Amino acid sequence: MTVDLLTARSFAAAEGYGPRKSSVRALEKADLPAVAELFSKVFRQRNCEPGDDLKHYLETVFFGSPHFRPEHGSVLHENGDGGIDSAILSVPMQFTVHGRQIVARLLCAFMVDGKLGAAGAARLARTVRAARQEMCFSDSSSPVSADHCTAGGGIILPIHSLEWRRSFRPLVAAALLAGRQIPALVSRPMIRILGLADRALRRWRPSLKASAAAGLRTEAASLDAFFQCAAPMLERFSIRPTWSKSEFDWLVQVASLNRSLGVLQSRVVRTAEGRTIGAFLFFGKANRTANVLNILCEEGRELDVTAAMFASLDEEGYAVARGMGQPFLMNAISRQRWLSFRHRGYFCMVTRHTDLREAALRNDIYIGGLASESWSRLLTDF
Repeated sequence: MTVDLLTARSFAAAEGYGPRKSSVRALEKADLPAVAELFSKVFRQRNCEPGDDLKHYLETVFFGSPHFRPEHGSVLHENGDGGIDSAILSVPMQFTVHGRQIVARLLCAFMVDGKLGAAGAARLARTVRAARQEMCFSDSSSPVSADHCTAGGGIILPIHSLEWRRSFRPLVAAALLAGRQIPALVSRPMIRILGLADRALRRWRPSLKASAAAGLRTEAASLDAFFQCAAPMLERFSIRPTWSKSEFDWLVQVASLNRSLGVLQSRVVRTAEGRTIGAFLFFGKANRTANVLNILCEEGRELDVTAAMFASLDEEGYAVARGMGQPFLMNAISRQRWLSFRHRGYFCMVTRHTDLREAALRNDIYIGGLASESWSRLLTDF
């Protein structure tokens, strides 16, 4: 999540400011009230004391990771008056890159207090240039932030910047999409009426129903079952989340706090003989939206697993499913009827490692879902 208050012009102006007594330093827990206030001001346009819920959530997310160290965490700019005028919030995540392990930084929010924070923002931006980083990434950057990423030696992953949407019940799905502007459309009575209309529409247009691959079954599974699938099914990617048990459990814990997206759930896809060939993780809001975080599968079974996933979500009654674009799944997902894509925000990455950069550019990477910001309440709440 980034802010459009920063422009190339303000950055250039900031470079011309004279010396001042200010500093770039690591975020500390004592800074959380000020950072929460800055977040509310920049992203919610509220000039008021933030609630304790936001402060507690910031502490949980940005200080709670098993890989947290000050050098891997968030940074801020403190001006000459001791105030915090800009900050970059980040979560450390461990990745495996060509067999070696690194701690990457997921950049979650670049906050700037308008023109007052321009000088600090310029200094913070220099700290995340490619030459200084093992790996930094953001999955929801604005166009301006994407430009600064590439200017600093970073890259943009265009497919990961897309969101796919598969409608099963299009009238309810359309109401959910428009409900942000017209809340009455997502009231229970309206959803019930549109659901009845969708039932008739699905009889008239059978293509709305998702068909599973023959010989496969999808079953509810524990989150631990999803974790057991992860390591063997991700080995084919040169860049992938390492997901130690402690980190996976922590990510699941903080993701589960996002009740606005529904309940975090897992499903596995099995053959008739009982062999697991895939799994998926999603937030489910009954009769509304399934937000798919991660899809895993054996190499070569992408079409079977995604078909089973869509059929399962359709059967469970969701109006629409959506998720991040993944290059290795694009051919399989694109076979679906009633599918659309939209730009969800630039997926940006910076790294000083040539082999990591080259692998990412040729799509030899698994990233997104739990290994991104998709689960964060900062995108949906407060």
